This record gives sequence, C-alpha cells and structure tokens, in this order.
Amino acid sequence: MGNQRTISFRLDEDKIEALDGLAESVDRDRSHLLNEAVNNYLELQAYHVSLIEEGLKAVKEGRILEIAEVRARITKLSRARHAK
Repeated sequence: MGNQRTISFRLDEDKIEALDGLAESVDRDRSHLLNEAVNNYLELQAYHVSLIEEGLKAVKEGRILEIAEVRARITKLSRARHAK
C-alpha cells in the first residue's frame, strides 16, 4: 500500500460499534474496513468531479439543452417505462 501514516478522528460510539461488528463478521480488522471506506469515498468523489468537469466542458462547447427539451425527454422516458 505504499507509505502509510496513522491518523485519528472522532466517530460516534454507535458507528464504532457497527464498524466493529462488521469487521468481526467479515473477519477483517477495523483499520482494513476504514481504509476500504476511504478508498471508496475517494473514488466516488473523483467520479463526481469528472462528471462535473464533463458537464462544464459541454457547456463551454455549447452542448446544452433547454429546460423544455429536458422535460420532454423525461416525460418520454417515463411514459416508455410505464408502458412496459
């Protein structure tokens, strides 16, 4: 995992108990689960940032829809879904 450093932070007691229960049920330690959670969080945030950047690029390039077109597309999708 490369260079690791120890950090600390506060967490509600009920969350610690839930974390410890989960750790026991999957036969992992608390540290492993916290590392996994942080990795998942960072990946999700990076994904969100990429979507935002993609949206900003689309706006700069003029690839946008008027609100009426968005509503029409949503209505069409909704009707198609209910027709199934």
